Amino acid sequence: MIAESSYIRVVFGLKLKQYRQKKNWSLQDLATKTGLSKSYLNEIENGKKYPKHDKIIQLSEALQCTFDDLVSTKLDKSLIPINDVLQSDFFKEIPLDLFGINKSNLISIISEAPKKVTAFINALIEISQNYNLGKERFYFAVMRSFQELYDNHFPEIEDAAAEFAQENQLKLSKDLKSEILEQLLRETFDYTINSIDFSEDYALNKLRSLFIPEKKLLLLNNRLDNNQKVFILAKEIGFNYLKLASRPNTYSWLDFSSFEEILNNFYASYFAGCLLISKTKLIEKTGDFFDQREWNPQNLDSLIKHFTDSPETFYYRLTNILSSEFGIKDLFYLCFVKKDNSDKIQILKELHLNHQQAPHSNNTNEHYCRRWIAVKNLHHLKENETLTDAQISHYKDQSVSYLVISTSQKNPFSDGSNRSYCLGILLNNQTLKKISFATSSQLRTIEVGVTCESCSIRDCEVRQSPPVRLDKEQFNLDMKKSIEKIRKSLI
Repeated sequence: MIAESSYIRVVFGLKLKQYRQKKNWSLQDLATKTGLSKSYLNEIENGKKYPKHDKIIQLSEALQCTFDDLVSTKLDKSLIPINDVLQSDFFKEIPLDLFGINKSNLISIISEAPKKVTAFINALIEISQNYNLGKERFYFAVMRSFQELYDNHFPEIEDAAAEFAQENQLKLSKDLKSEILEQLLRETFDYTINSIDFSEDYALNKLRSLFIPEKKLLLLNNRLDNNQKVFILAKEIGFNYLKLASRPNTYSWLDFSSFEEILNNFYASYFAGCLLISKTKLIEKTGDFFDQREWNPQNLDSLIKHFTDSPETFYYRLTNILSSEFGIKDLFYLCFVKKDNSDKIQILKELHLNHQQAPHSNNTNEHYCRRWIAVKNLHHLKENETLTDAQISHYKDQSVSYLVISTSQKNPFSDGSNRSYCLGILLNNQTLKKISFATSSQLRTIEVGVTCESCSIRDCEVRQSPPVRLDKEQFNLDMKKSIEKIRKSLI
C-alpha cells in the first residue's frame, strides 16, 4: 500500500485528469484557462504535487465542478478498479525503480484504461497462483530479471571488493583463510563468532549460519566445510562493508520481510564471490581455457581447482565476466538437485542472460529432459565423486544449439542429495570464434528437449512421460484442419 499522503496526491491527480479529459482539453488548454503552468499541472496529475486551497478553487471553477468533487478521495466508477492496485502492496513489493520505471508514469498508464490494465494485473496474479508462484518465487523472479538486465555484472561491487582487499592486504586466491576473515569481522566490524552444534535440533540441523544483530553474534554450524565457511564469512563482510542494513539473518533462507532483503543478500553474495575469485585472474585463465583446441574435462577440473574447491562458486562467478569481458551474452546457468532414493530433479537456481534461453525451470511437476548433460551426471554420480563433462545440446523444437559444460558432486552439506551445476552458451558465429574447443571432435551433439511433456523427440530412450502437451496441440491442429475441410466442402 502506498503512503496515505501519496495516495491522496495520486487520487487527486487521477480525478483532475479525468475531469480534464471529459472536456477534451489538453494540459495546455487547462493551463490557459487557470493561469497555472503546464509543468505544474503535469506534476499534479502524476501525483507528485498537491495544490494549495486557492489553486484547487481555480481548477474547480475552470472545470465546472465543485471543490469537494476534486478533493474527495472517493473515485469515480470508472476509476474504482485502480483503487485495488493503489490500496494493495503492489508498489511496495515491486521495486519499479530498479528497472527505471517511474511510479507516477505507471499510475498514469493504469488510469488511461483502469479496467483493462487492472484486469491484466489480476490475470498475472491468477496465472502466478495457478503455477504455484508464491511471493517468494515472485521476488526471486524479479531478482533474476534485475540480474539479467545488467548481464549479472556489477562493477561498483567489483570495485568495492577490490578496495576492501587492498585496504586489508588480502590476496584474492584459493588460499584465503577463514581465520583471516574471522579476524577482520571481529576487529573491523566488532563481531563475535562461535561455532555451534545444531544437530540436536532436527529443525536447525540444515541451517548453515545464524546472525543475531542485537549482539553482532554470528553462529556457524560446525558441519560446514571450509568453502562454505569462507563464503559465509566473506558475505558477512559484504553486508557490513557495503552498509546493507536490511538483510536475512539466516543462511539458508527461512523468511524475508521485503524485496530489499533479497536484493541486499544478492549484493553481499556478489561481494563474497569477488573476494574469493579474483576477476583479473579469472579473465586471464578463462581466456586460456577457451583457446584450447580440444575439449578435455580434466582441463576444466584443473581450472576450477585453481580458484576454488567449490564448483558452484566457480560456475556462478563465470556468469559475472562472460558477457562484460568476453562478449558472450547469450548464456544460462542452472543448479540442479536430486535426492537419494528419488528420481525427481529440481532446479534450485537459474540465470538467463540476454533472453529466456531454451532450458528453464517450471513449477508444473513436468519432467526435465534426461538428455541434459547435468541431469545425466546426477544419475551417474557415484559416492564421493565429482563428475565433469560437456556436450552440444541441440534443442530440436527451438532449432538452437548450446555448448553446455557441467560439474556434478555430492552436496557437501546436506546428506542424501547430488547437485549439478551447468553453464550453457548459445552457439553462433561469435561464440564459435571465441571458444576454440566448441568444434572439438570430443564433444557429442545430442538432441534434447525442455520437458518430456513438451518434447517432440518420439524415440527418446529416457523419456519419463508422454508428450501430453504436444499431443494436445496436435489434436487441436487436426480439429482445425477438419473444420476447414468441412467449411470448404460446403462453400
